[in-house]
Amino acid sequence: MSWLNKIFKGSVNNRVSRGHYDGDWHEGHSSDYNRDTYGDSDNEDIDRAIALSLAEEDQDKGKAPIDTHYDLEEDEQLARALQESLNAESPPRQSVPVENVPPRWNVPIEDVPPRQYVPAKEPPPQAYPASGFRTCAGCHNPIGHGRFLSCMGSVWHPQCFRCFGCNKPISEYEFAMHDDQPYHRSCYKEFFHPKCDVCDNFIPTNRDGLIEYRAHPFWMQKYCPSHEDDGTPRCCSCERMEPREIKYITLDDGRKLCLECLNSSVMDTPECQHLYMDIQEFFEGLNMKVEQQIPLLLVEKQALNEALEVEKNGHHLPETRGLCLSEEQIVRTILKRPQIGPGNRILDMITGPYKLSRRCEVTAILILYGLPRLQTGSILAHEMMHAYLRLKGFRNLSIEIEEGICQVLSHLWLESEIIAGSSSNVASSSAASSSSSSAPTSSKKGAKTEFEKKLGAFIKNQIETDPSEAYGAGFRAGYLAVERYGLRRTLDHIKLTGSFPY
Repeated sequence: MSWLNKIFKGSVNNRVSRGHYDGDWHEGHSSDYNRDTYGDSDNEDIDRAIALSLAEEDQDKGKAPIDTHYDLEEDEQLARALQESLNAESPPRQSVPVENVPPRWNVPIEDVPPRQYVPAKEPPPQAYPASGFRTCAGCHNPIGHGRFLSCMGSVWHPQCFRCFGCNKPISEYEFAMHDDQPYHRSCYKEFFHPKCDVCDNFIPTNRDGLIEYRAHPFWMQKYCPSHEDDGTPRCCSCERMEPREIKYITLDDGRKLCLECLNSSVMDTPECQHLYMDIQEFFEGLNMKVEQQIPLLLVEKQALNEALEVEKNGHHLPETRGLCLSEEQIVRTILKRPQIGPGNRILDMITGPYKLSRRCEVTAILILYGLPRLQTGSILAHEMMHAYLRLKGFRNLSIEIEEGICQVLSHLWLESEIIAGSSSNVASSSAASSSSSSAPTSSKKGAKTEFEKKLGAFIKNQIETDPSEAYGAGFRAGYLAVERYGLRRTLDHIKLTGSFPY
């Protein structure tokens, strides 16, 4: 209690009555001193000292604790002092976001990774773009704020999403795709919607909304289905339809001839003689020389049909383009190449009669005029084979065997002209087992045009894909036999058995 004596400043001889604690402070009474003799500050010190002394004594005696109100105030002061001490010793921890991470816009919440925090005193870790980092697929710059498009698995600035055809931005809700590239619907139609090769209009859709068109199986000329019934003409040689902007040549028998086929067409008998000599040399190169001088006549369609009615032998297609005659008759042949007049029509056709005399099994070979050289030559090779079979004693052959082997010779000649580049490379290899003579070269000098090469391939394709039993199946069986056994052995087998070797 010595510290209490110091507070009372030496007045220890005076007695003080003790107060009691009942939830508040109450003052005691003394007959020896008056509290008014002290100052206000001294009174407060004395009261506090008395209270502490009484509290200690009461605690020792198991009585009531010191005033809780005072205790709470002291605890609050102590807490404030501790807080100020901590603030002075260590600065507060600050929440600092990871640096260099750009904001993400218009991303679903579940796709955004949680923000990361690091203490202010610690260096931030190296930051990488999040997996959802939005970059324009067009300019490869960040999308940033504002509008953007989400399509084709990427995001785009509106001005960067452009049509691959016109390179203008696509603002429509719908667009078309081709080879993983976007197009305006109008541009897509212009670039990829098929146009008719005849009328040059977009091919219309059918009632089911599908684009329906027709196409030539070889030339792949696309056209509206309506042109099959509206009288649109076809070339009598290549079979392509006449486009609206191009006028085909009209022959005197009504056939139409395209301008490309016209360039190499054979129009009269004297002109055809040069080709006839080429075919004869080709046969000689195969050791199949025709000794007899067989007349070759170029005729109109009407003359060919009239001669067909007189002819008793042979097998012919519904549309005959060549004949190997065995009967005597009078045929009108074309003597001079006609002229092309107004409207692309043939004028000044000069014809004359030609009397056929039977000096052998074959009286003449007739070929339809106006066809390109390669087509005329393939027909002539076919008819020459008919003449060879009759002159060499091949009798009573079935239609499949005779027409089939004649088509084989026509095909071999075309191969020598177009594919092999010489007159008999393929043919001589087919006859290698039976002939050692070298093949002749073609009299057609100079490089052929691209259209002539294409036309030759078309004629070959016609022979190869012919669906008829006689000309189609017969050719395929005969060509296989020639490929396997050679031309000479195949012909020997045909003469002996009347069939192809297998």
